[in-house]
Amino acid sequence: MAERGTSYGERGPLDPEGTVVVVGASLAGLRSAQALRRGGFRGSLTVVGAEPHLPYDRPPLSKQVLSGAWEPAKTQLADRASIDALGVHTLLGHRAVALDVEARSVELDDGGRIDADAVVVATGAIARHPYADQGVRVLRTLDDCIALRESILRAGEGCRVVIIGAGFIGSEVAATCAGLGCSVWVVEMLLVPMAPALGETIGAALGTLHARNGVELLTGVAVRAVERRDDRLVVSLGDRVLEADVVVAGVGVVPETGWLSSSGLTLENGVVCDEALFAADGIVAAGDLARWPFRGALTRIEHWQMAADMGEGAAAALLAGRASASPFVPVPYFWSDQYGMKIQMLGRPDPDDEVVVVDGALDDRFVALYRHGDLLSAAVALSRPRQLMAYRALLEAGGTFDEALALARG
Repeated sequence: MAERGTSYGERGPLDPEGTVVVVGASLAGLRSAQALRRGGFRGSLTVVGAEPHLPYDRPPLSKQVLSGAWEPAKTQLADRASIDALGVHTLLGHRAVALDVEARSVELDDGGRIDADAVVVATGAIARHPYADQGVRVLRTLDDCIALRESILRAGEGCRVVIIGAGFIGSEVAATCAGLGCSVWVVEMLLVPMAPALGETIGAALGTLHARNGVELLTGVAVRAVERRDDRLVVSLGDRVLEADVVVAGVGVVPETGWLSSSGLTLENGVVCDEALFAADGIVAAGDLARWPFRGALTRIEHWQMAADMGEGAAAALLAGRASASPFVPVPYFWSDQYGMKIQMLGRPDPDDEVVVVDGALDDRFVALYRHGDLLSAAVALSRPRQLMAYRALLEAGGTFDEALALARG
């Protein structure tokens, strides 16, 4: 059990010789540990992870690792030597089961307890897993990826894959499976894929990537049942039945907050934080489960860059102390690689924002801007990375849509 520092104030700066426990050996958790050390924290630093693996990168799982282009070990974000060089004690394969907020004490699944001056909550999210008892797979963890790849290889040439959900993870898995020579169907309940995140105009344009690459996209269709029959899975859609060797559900995630149910923290679609990512005195949250005030509303964003930035922001908040911490005000950014094309977005649009294409065309490579009132709310690009990044500074400054159009013309 770690000894707690003696000079830590409830709302003041973190004692540089104190103790911190990071719950979640995730990207956000690792970035927070690294930022604490860079910021001058010299005390005891422990990272707890439910998985047995050192922190690893998730985006390659649906692409390079699933395709076989990368060995799983290549996804590591930090090897043992670099973790040791940080002076970080890791407890891997141990799940946190409770948090005492007042004592800042974390209870583990083996009965152990870690007391600390400060806690970083970074346990992320878990995949929704419908029809798990029928053998439907998900792709969230490294072990999920390895198991999915083994299933595809076991089915052999011409493997039939049905993917439930045409969001980013489902679409990436579809693209990778198509590249492996599989026959692929994607089933989506929405009439327009990715419309909640991108709006209908851009969602419809990106949905055409599937057909262009030999994948059948079925929209406005709900899965009625999945049944195992002998060595195959049967997916019932009402008026159509799809037979598959492999079925993958890409229907979103839920924040991993069950272990916090008795903590007293506010849990509403994640861990509710203030503008500086504090969930309580001495406790910050980062990554997929953190929900904080952004643009006037509590927001939770499940993207790689957000997790990385939040990990650093949470560490900065602890170092400064709750009374002095700066608000976390990022420019959201994400990307998705599908069928050899790169989708990128800066900002966070509302689904009903006006969309204006300023470069290229929606049936090819393009850049499009989102108007929210008089402001530029976001910019999205398909395989136009340099052009997209020109709008980052404008989004950081809260620029107007007219300024964005002037930049596009220039």
